[in-house]
Amino acid sequence: MDLQNKEHPLISVVVPVYNGRGYIEKCISTIEGQTYPRLEVIIVDDGSTDGTGEICVRLARAYGNIQVLALGDEGVSAARNAGLAAASGAFVTFVDADDRLLPDTLAVLYQCIQETGCEVAGCGFFPWQQEADFEEAAGREQEAGRVQAWTQKRRVYTAQEFLEEGILKGNSRCWSKLYSRLAIGSLRFRQGLTIGEDMLFLVDLLPGIRRIAECGYPGYGYFRNPQGAMNREFQPGYMDQITCWEIAREEIAGRAPSRCGGQAEGLSAQATAILMMSIMLTAGKLALLSSKERKGCREYICICRDKIRKELGTPGAYERLSRGYQVKTKLFAAAPGVYLWLYHLLKLGKG
Repeated sequence: MDLQNKEHPLISVVVPVYNGRGYIEKCISTIEGQTYPRLEVIIVDDGSTDGTGEICVRLARAYGNIQVLALGDEGVSAARNAGLAAASGAFVTFVDADDRLLPDTLAVLYQCIQETGCEVAGCGFFPWQQEADFEEAAGREQEAGRVQAWTQKRRVYTAQEFLEEGILKGNSRCWSKLYSRLAIGSLRFRQGLTIGEDMLFLVDLLPGIRRIAECGYPGYGYFRNPQGAMNREFQPGYMDQITCWEIAREEIAGRAPSRCGGQAEGLSAQATAILMMSIMLTAGKLALLSSKERKGCREYICICRDKIRKELGTPGAYERLSRGYQVKTKLFAAAPGVYLWLYHLLKLGKG
């Protein structure tokens, strides 16, 4: 990829981190190892208590392009927003502190924007958990010709197409994308939400852009953190994924052109189906608690039950669920206690 003979705009890489002393250095090393030549790295330490802050300061001394910001455990949205406020690049990307980039990732994304004229470009990702997994994937993708071949496998979406075929079909991640700073403008992540906030950022972004490109290059290494939010026991913050999809559905319905009545109803039904799956995923987390713990979370169980019962009445939504989710939602709506007990028994082998 020939990037050496052009004037390159600055890319700002925003890295929020909380208690990441075990992985922040490797993350930053893969960012500093990018083949794209002009980067600034903004690490936002969100109130870490494990010495992460000291590591970040040391990294800033070791590299000349790192700025470290400190917050007081305000959440990932606030951290990303602080990074956006400090960013001076013409383009911005987000990297979670336990993830990593392959060397050509930002060069590929920049090239994609340059060649398509899009305001946003995204790439694929690969999950990894062991060092050997990451090294194997990195070695494979660096083989001669593979990067260039991947860059040719891309698609350009209108904003509406990306809503329908991207966000509503699972591509709701803010990471693994490069954004024009002009496209972001004054937009910020909605604070106070811990799960689903990145999806809402994309939903909020779409009205202000014309086109978004996605290429097949799997340049983002997503770490399957066993201690990550989605792998921990139920906590009230899990309800945020329900709230986020409720907000997204209202946003989507409110923006649909009146002349596209049937299409608008279909999008709302699809968003409702995802909302129902989010409710059931939350119910699954509640089911994994002990019987005593579930009693202490009765309020959340009742909220999930009431929401499922309500959403079952949304035209077209139930039909968009898989057969498995159809059975789950019906049983949970009719007998939530039985559903939670059966789910607990199935997953943990005890009542």
